[in-house]
Amino acid sequence: MKKAFTLIELVVAIIILSILMVFLYKSYADTNRVNKTYAKAVHKLTTEELIKRTLYLDLMQAHKKSIFIQHIDKNFDFISFMTGHSIHRRINPYVSYIVKEKVIYRLESLQQIKSLDVSRDIAYDIDKIGAVKKFKLFGTKDNKKEYFLLDLELLKKAKILFKLKALN
Repeated sequence: MKKAFTLIELVVAIIILSILMVFLYKSYADTNRVNKTYAKAVHKLTTEELIKRTLYLDLMQAHKKSIFIQHIDKNFDFISFMTGHSIHRRINPYVSYIVKEKVIYRLESLQQIKSLDVSRDIAYDIDKIGAVKKFKLFGTKDNKKEYFLLDLELLKKAKILFKLKALN
């Protein structure tokens, strides 16, 4: 009757355990690599959805009579309007979208901004949206219904195209 393991049995057990550990480590490393890839994709989608949601809520709650559109060139517009949507906890703020050096910014203030040269007397919060290729807003009037078409193309992100009707 045996009371202990032989040296050969111990060596075989250690070799089997090492082989299992190598496969487990490889599986763990692959899982971490895939998780990082998914995390980047989720972050990109979350950022795009946040931009879409902000633009959508800003324009859907815009006051029709306050919308000011200035065409800068064939790819960029400057827009300013009063809206019921606020990120910075203001009541009926004015929101302006400005493109400077191919980067789009969202300005939120209590006074309307009607030019690219923003006065220092106006208090506003600014949010950087991202690098942009195209930002155009087209307004139409059809039988007393005002519709807007927003065409936004950000660098390294999906193209955003909205057809909206301002509710106010």
